[in-house]
Amino acid sequence: MVTLLPCRAWYAAHSPVEIEVRGLEETRPAGLVLRSHRLGRLSGSVGVEGEGVVTLSPAGADGLGLGGHAVELCAADGQVLARTAVEVRDAGPSATRYGFVAAYERGRDLSGVLDWARAQHLTAIQFYDWAFRHADLMGGGESYADPLGNPVDLATVRALIEALHEIQVDAIGYAAVYGIGVEDWPAWEHRALLDAQGTAYGLGDFLQVIDPAAPDWLVHLGSMLRAARESVGFDGFHLDQYGWPKLAATPDGRRIDVAESFVTMLNGVRDAVPDATLIFNNVNDFPTRATATQAPVDTTYIEVWSPHDRLGDLARLATSARDLAPDRPVVLAAYPSAVAGADEAEAAEGVRLELAAAYSHGATVLLAGEDGRVLVDPYYPRNQPAGPALREVLTRYADFQLAHADLLTGADVADVTGAYAGAYNDDVEVRGSQTPIGGQADEGTIWRRVVETPAGLVVHLINLLAVTDPLWDSAHPAPVNPGPLTLRLRRVGPEPVRVWSADPDAAGRLERLEGVVSVGSHAEIALPPLRTWQLVWIESR
Repeated sequence: MVTLLPCRAWYAAHSPVEIEVRGLEETRPAGLVLRSHRLGRLSGSVGVEGEGVVTLSPAGADGLGLGGHAVELCAADGQVLARTAVEVRDAGPSATRYGFVAAYERGRDLSGVLDWARAQHLTAIQFYDWAFRHADLMGGGESYADPLGNPVDLATVRALIEALHEIQVDAIGYAAVYGIGVEDWPAWEHRALLDAQGTAYGLGDFLQVIDPAAPDWLVHLGSMLRAARESVGFDGFHLDQYGWPKLAATPDGRRIDVAESFVTMLNGVRDAVPDATLIFNNVNDFPTRATATQAPVDTTYIEVWSPHDRLGDLARLATSARDLAPDRPVVLAAYPSAVAGADEAEAAEGVRLELAAAYSHGATVLLAGEDGRVLVDPYYPRNQPAGPALREVLTRYADFQLAHADLLTGADVADVTGAYAGAYNDDVEVRGSQTPIGGQADEGTIWRRVVETPAGLVVHLINLLAVTDPLWDSAHPAPVNPGPLTLRLRRVGPEPVRVWSADPDAAGRLERLEGVVSVGSHAEIALPPLRTWQLVWIESR
């Protein structure tokens, strides 16, 4: 199979954009061309003689152009043999595209991790449970077992970090911000968070919980993180909590507002490691309002649990997080446990809908990692291999998100559905013959959303016609064909309307739609067949 792999997670402006071509040994077709498109226009092109690294030649004099680019390897007859995407930025990627690793045995082969990271365009990878103990990160020497007995070799950790740096991926070390194991509990039980009966909160007999803002703990936590950064080479830290308690007592009778303690802790960690990337886990949206507005973190990260069970809940979490901190990337950790036991095709459709809901609302999802695996459980070593159907979905949708990042994740992308769509507004609408279309993620409908971007309006269509219960952690049947759909929009002046559409399960990039018809003050145009998700861009002048 022919494969394209970007050599870096993102490219700095005016730097060479290099892409590795694999899988041409058997066919060796002639007349191959590697092309890139940005917002529908050709941005780069170069002939391909064979396998190896190819440098895209920009279509213009100023480099490939800032933003996301869809990339295709095309045969002489125009057939697309493989595709990927790249991003060119002045100062860092447009989103945190987050992955994971959870195995550090001595001498492990790293090539699968690197290839999967490149295919998924990951910009950061969480090193889950790399440490010796929660309250003693570096106390195990060079080789040890983690708190649950998994082998860790720090030489492997360092080698993986070094390899990730070569492809422009940040290494983010996991650290619990208030969990104390049995061995270290005697030293910290005076800082316990207690329930109404005076019992310390904890995870069974495995971990107990302390006040994360306790001054002596903050000194200790900061020193551990500095040591890990200096000795192991992490670019930053994933700071974890468990979502509870919200309010608690201490052994000396004080009442603790844990949200306030988290903010104090995060500011203390920032002082301890001022140049580190910090990602904090807002478990089930607690306490996002506080951390997004008062804490110096680099990404708004939310681990999703019930009652946030439905696709619409993912949308609301993403939208709220973006509203609280518009300039901060949003990552949702929503583990689709249904992947572990469902029919592969239906599990893949469930993941399509999860990704469509998150991506169309400007968030990314922590899902892919290791050497071709996906998360289905909050304990990351219980990850599952992605089968062929799921691997294809994850890669297609990762390509799509990156290629259209400027229409999806910008700080100035705003939901205007309520102001533009519907009979009262009559500015933008999608119509189908007896097809339910609405602004909510309801079963048996096409979920329609309108957003405003600097480049023009974007309409998202997500096909829920075959869905009987729009749960994000569920397998779902193949989408039902809704039949012909028509976009209707209010014209502005005599200039022709330009409409483009893109579908991750079709061409994967924007294509100009022809056949715009003027109907009084409006314009109408037939849309391509809707599969799971379609993005329609109404280009502004």
